[in-house]
Amino acid sequence: MRVADALGASGLDAREARLLLAEASGFSQASLIAYPERELPAEVAARFEDWARRRRDGEPVAYLVGHREFYGLDLAVNPAVLIPRPETELLVEWALERAPASVLDLGTGSGAIALAIRSRLPKARVVAVDASAAALVVAKRNGVKLGLEVDWRHGRWFEPVSGERFELVVSNPPYLAEGDRHLGEGDVRHEPRSALVSGPDGLDALREIAQAAPGVLAPGGALLLEHGLGQDAAVRAMLERCGFARVQSRLDLAGIARATGGTLES
Repeated sequence: MRVADALGASGLDAREARLLLAEASGFSQASLIAYPERELPAEVAARFEDWARRRRDGEPVAYLVGHREFYGLDLAVNPAVLIPRPETELLVEWALERAPASVLDLGTGSGAIALAIRSRLPKARVVAVDASAAALVVAKRNGVKLGLEVDWRHGRWFEPVSGERFELVVSNPPYLAEGDRHLGEGDVRHEPRSALVSGPDGLDALREIAQAAPGVLAPGGALLLEHGLGQDAAVRAMLERCGFARVQSRLDLAGIARATGGTLES
């Protein structure tokens, strides 16, 4: 089968089709465009046809190819973890502004946030926690592949770090409400529900983290949280109730208030 024939028969839009065929074949997308008459090996054509079928059925591209770029890092992903998204890079940028000596990442998933911070703050102590053992396997493999040292811990939120103190706690926790329409749309349909849903209003995990964070933060330390569209006012209010000062929200590139944080005054 020729490149042009494979792409034309895929049933996908041209961008996704080229991306998947490049991954399946090892050819660059530029090469696929330049040489549409190139014959594909049978095993490559079969792999691409399988991926195209699964993509038409809604399976995320990142899960098909097994990786996703985040903050300049190539991260392995699979259905045990959320797919890293560009808007979460806002949380990383905010964390790096503070240049903390010690960081705790809660609900690390693929390790995206922890590894991105570690890559830019090589002297920082970074601890990352997840309640999913399967997710931690992915995160640990990413750390090894990238040569970035993170202290991975298994457990629920702050339980694995009892008695320890950090200058910064950062988290992209579950924040969708039960029954949220987005759970039936796009890639979210295939991602782990436990990493997406958090109670009737989507705020259960955010509340739990905000209430417990003062117990692990060093004086002057900060808590930075990612949240969903329209949740910024509620998250600001909960941080203020929990004793945080200089509480503020930041906008992502789409102009959506995507992250909220505050400082624990000494």
